[in-house]
Amino acid sequence: MTSTAKKLSMLAIALSFLFSGALRAEILVPMDLTQNDHLKAYGLAYKVLKTGASVEWLLNYRGGAFLFAENEAYERQARLMGVSFERVAPDQVQALHGQIEQENMEVVLLEKAPRVAIYTPPNKSPWDDAVTLALTYAEVDYDKIWDSEVLDGKLNEYDWLHLHHEDFTGQYSKFYIGYAGRDWYEDEIVRNEEIARRYGYDKVWKLKHAVARRIADYVRQGGFLFAMCLASETLDIALAAQDVDIVSPEVDGDPIDPNAGQKLDFTNTLAFQNFRVELNPMINSFSDLDGHQVNNPPLRQPLGYFQIFNFAAKYDPVPSLLTQDHTDFIKDFYGQSTSFLRRTLKDAVTVLAFEQDKPWVKYIHGNADKGFWTFLGGHDPEDPEHRIGDPPPKLELHKNSPGYRLILNNLLFPAAKKKELKT
Repeated sequence: MTSTAKKLSMLAIALSFLFSGALRAEILVPMDLTQNDHLKAYGLAYKVLKTGASVEWLLNYRGGAFLFAENEAYERQARLMGVSFERVAPDQVQALHGQIEQENMEVVLLEKAPRVAIYTPPNKSPWDDAVTLALTYAEVDYDKIWDSEVLDGKLNEYDWLHLHHEDFTGQYSKFYIGYAGRDWYEDEIVRNEEIARRYGYDKVWKLKHAVARRIADYVRQGGFLFAMCLASETLDIALAAQDVDIVSPEVDGDPIDPNAGQKLDFTNTLAFQNFRVELNPMINSFSDLDGHQVNNPPLRQPLGYFQIFNFAAKYDPVPSLLTQDHTDFIKDFYGQSTSFLRRTLKDAVTVLAFEQDKPWVKYIHGNADKGFWTFLGGHDPEDPEHRIGDPPPKLELHKNSPGYRLILNNLLFPAAKKKELKT
């Protein structure tokens, strides 16, 4: 063999070692119908991120599969959690990346486990929180915070904040209509009045409006907010009202501002505009934002299915990330705020899911300055007619829930590498 041939042979060997090192075996967690437990699969991705490793989220590939380095500890964790996974050889990794490059798919790199906070009262309320249930079932770490932590500036310690059933208008969810005198309702009044006094507010609604402003500031400074049910509606009502009294004397002992409806400032809101606040204390709704409240009073009507919008993953990775699922149609579910009327949405709002031929939408997303928010109507995806006092659903019976997947998509949003999320 000539000297030149020997050099070429050695170079080929060196390149083969280099190439084989770069192409390592990986673990693929499918999120299509082959997955045994979709909800815990998100928890597995979260646990991998907590070790300092990165995770590839394969948008539109096998239902939004996860891909990460082969590791015996990760495999053992997947088995303990009951999560389906596959070992993929280097040539298979190459092939799936090639498919993603050619089709309506995209790779989003997840780099860091988000720090999670759930805004929830310190006492036990007679209703469950779907997000708390989802995070607990998926084995995701989270802290519970309330008004004191928000007003004391603790939000900056978190990447992801969740709101659920809370009433930021200071009307105690209008539960005085049907639940006045109940122990849990009276306890809520005492607790909120005590916090209001501690922070120098003479009315609970002033406290709640201040908390709403702090939450909006958190988003605008770069935080991520995910809200469901009543919180998504009342947060924007409080932001529009600011220092205007929209609370009836049945709640705070003094009259509503007679010009309250004309004083709403929609430049302060995140998602909604041109809505009307319900000032009648004996009507259970808070505004005309909720399409089901407006169109189906006074009794709840049978619900249909809402449809997830199919986005182009390469051009719209943000909404694609938030809509990953193993089905395009999900059975609708009620809440105190069930849906959002299209006509009230700000122009820049992205509709993620909707009901065909209806004036309302179910799932929306947008950004505010440096941060992002997502709102999902309804209370619990697996309890369509949930009532106060009903037991929470057991998620081990709903481990493949497409509605709960929408919640957990949002959990991983802050983990995504920002340059991948231009939209």
